Amino acid sequence: MQINGLSLIGSSTGALGDSSFNAIDPSTAKEIEPPFYAASADETNKAADLAQNAFLHYSQKTGAERAAFLRAIADQIEALGDTLTQRAMAETGLPEGRIQGETGRTTGQLRLFATVAEEGSWVEARIDTALPDRQPIPKPDIRSMKRPLGPVAVFAASNFPLAFSVAGGDTASALASGCPVIVKAHSSHPGTSELVGQAILAAIAETGMPEGTFSLLHGSGRVVGSALVTHPAIQAVGFTGSTAGGTALMKLASSRPQPIPVYAEMGSVNPVFILPGAAASNGPGLASGLQVSATMGVGQFCTNPGVVLVESSKTGNAIVSSFTEEMSKAPSAIMLNPGIHSAYTGGVASRSGNEKVNTLVVNDDDGVGCPGVAAVFEVSADTFLEDESLSEEIFGPETTLVRWNTKEDLLAVAEELEGQLTATIHGTDEDLENYADLVAILERKVGRIVYNGFPTGVEVCPSMVHGGPFPATSDGRSTSVGTHAIERFIRLVAYQSSPQSLLPNELKDGNPSGIMRMVNGEYSR
Repeated sequence: MQINGLSLIGSSTGALGDSSFNAIDPSTAKEIEPPFYAASADETNKAADLAQNAFLHYSQKTGAERAAFLRAIADQIEALGDTLTQRAMAETGLPEGRIQGETGRTTGQLRLFATVAEEGSWVEARIDTALPDRQPIPKPDIRSMKRPLGPVAVFAASNFPLAFSVAGGDTASALASGCPVIVKAHSSHPGTSELVGQAILAAIAETGMPEGTFSLLHGSGRVVGSALVTHPAIQAVGFTGSTAGGTALMKLASSRPQPIPVYAEMGSVNPVFILPGAAASNGPGLASGLQVSATMGVGQFCTNPGVVLVESSKTGNAIVSSFTEEMSKAPSAIMLNPGIHSAYTGGVASRSGNEKVNTLVVNDDDGVGCPGVAAVFEVSADTFLEDESLSEEIFGPETTLVRWNTKEDLLAVAEELEGQLTATIHGTDEDLENYADLVAILERKVGRIVYNGFPTGVEVCPSMVHGGPFPATSDGRSTSVGTHAIERFIRLVAYQSSPQSLLPNELKDGNPSGIMRMVNGEYSR
């Protein structure tokens, strides 16, 4: 497939416009050909109108038909092979193994949601049959199930050019539910985005899905993205990125004549709590594991540990000493783009300049491209509680150590934390019994609690929750990873006294879809 630098609008391409940009190679800070042309207002409207028309037909496709489509997308992405790998490496600075692993995760997600769509029980069909002789008034036949919302706008993420982008989890879950998708490509990896977009269009042609089931738009988030979110055809938004970007989309969506939901995954410092018993029994292992977790992906995963709570004790001091030594030896690596690099260096400089903060490590860089260097800071629990800026995410390989003296200190920090994607507890059985209050607090604060492990990395499986209370996400009741993600793009519809011929198959007598249903209060197939 050839990269043309044009938006993909249904089965057609956009035009050469007045506004264009180039991807940047973050290892050299130089532009990559070809230029990419931003979608015009007319092209954005056309994509939305096509999606609305496609919804009437795509939403009626069976689960098996949508499953075949999702599997075809996975096959088409895999067929891109080295063309996709090399372009993604050039646009992101990520190594070959990471890109290949992320490609596998992307196709795995698509096939996982294909299984969900095909099995079909996600619609949660419920049937209460009529009781015409009930007194004092008859009971009508009522049946309900979850149905797709409508066209969804998805904003590709900067830090995952495949798994959270054009054919990532947001797109896979929306398509599985029956919603057409329009993706606003990320300007950091537009060529990668276009290649994957072409793969989706090839799958549409292969499986006979309606035109407009998918479109891809290049351009500014403030211009093209805003026009997309405010278009009346769009019924939901999926976003992974900064808190500023996510909250801006939330404001746009809520100010529409018809407000729509925005499912935004935003910032998180993913606190790690090291309890006394664990510190005493596994200090060196904790220091080493933390270093790997903090620097993995140059700290550009949304689950890297940004805040670590370590007791002010002999064992705590040993962990800090070992962690600091290992971080000081961590080599610099290329960050994803100049914007992320600039924000990271600015955040490190700001924290270094805070007179209440002890700077333990800020490694040197070679000044070429967009290098991310490891940084470690240290503060007391009291200082952390007094200075709100210390709980702000610095997106990159940075960790702030918070030293605590008493259990009350630890619980106070936990209580003051904003919503997070994850929290990690390292503790022995005795620790976990003595600090049970910590777990109770974290259940209100985070989407995933990790025990005696490290938060970086998210397993794609049905039980995963990758979400959390605001500001980690815009809606802590949802997840962007795992099969629960399909619930973001659906709503309940009830059918009262409906003729059998007009009911969806999932609600008809005889259960032609063979799914698990609740009939008169009892589950069965």
